[in-house]
Amino acid sequence: MAREEGDGTGRLSVPLDAVLFDMDGVVTDTARAHAYAWKALFDEFLAAWSRTHDDPFEPFDLRDYHALIDGKPRLDGVRDYLTAHGIAIPEGTPDDPSGLDTMHALARRKQDHFVEWLETNPVEAFPGAVRLLQALRARGVRTALFTSSRNADLVLDRAGVRALFDAKVDGNDLERLGLPGKPAPDVLLEAARRLGVPPARAAAIEDAVAGVEAAARGGFALVVGVSRGADEGALRDAGADLVVHDLDELRLGEDRRLTFDRALASPEDRR
Repeated sequence: MAREEGDGTGRLSVPLDAVLFDMDGVVTDTARAHAYAWKALFDEFLAAWSRTHDDPFEPFDLRDYHALIDGKPRLDGVRDYLTAHGIAIPEGTPDDPSGLDTMHALARRKQDHFVEWLETNPVEAFPGAVRLLQALRARGVRTALFTSSRNADLVLDRAGVRALFDAKVDGNDLERLGLPGKPAPDVLLEAARRLGVPPARAAAIEDAVAGVEAAARGGFALVVGVSRGADEGALRDAGADLVVHDLDELRLGEDRRLTFDRALASPEDRR
């Protein structure tokens, strides 16, 4: 969606009835927790794999996290990473204990590392996200949170922002409803359905390439990419209409239209 050019700001052209927010990396500063958990998982797995398969050990590269894993359900992340690196292991079953070398077991181990991080680190919401959510609700714009994570309730409670959302769709809902994860648009479409707002009247905000692609495929009026770790060009290529560094670069007018200006960002959110 093109924005009007002028004095350095741009008013995005569709009045919004709803805005959908991804959780990790958009609302809460937990994308780094997931990156930590994935690196801990694959560093230990790859080290053991190299010993038993006579392959040189190469530690997990965080670029792979952004390119192959970020925004996807855990099992999909395991599968896509291993496939990209030519490693074949059994898929296993959801009941597999974490000590096995199956995809389900690795997904369970990743969850263990993530919970370990949550238990020893504070969970914070980005100030710019909180301010935008408060502005939206003050203007009567409905809000929803969508995420592939099954830890959404815990994270939102720890960050103190659960009450800022009218609806939530998380990884537990995806499993219960049998919906595919991102980059399929189903999680976002379900969130919009719960709000009673068609995608053509809603914006979606994502920091992961897979999530931006999902929003673009879902036909949302505006897709905003947040560049906290992913490459801006990759977010645009995936379908972002606009890429911001933090959500303090967006303002909501009385007409429920968003205004973009990078100079609006506050120093506390530039991190």
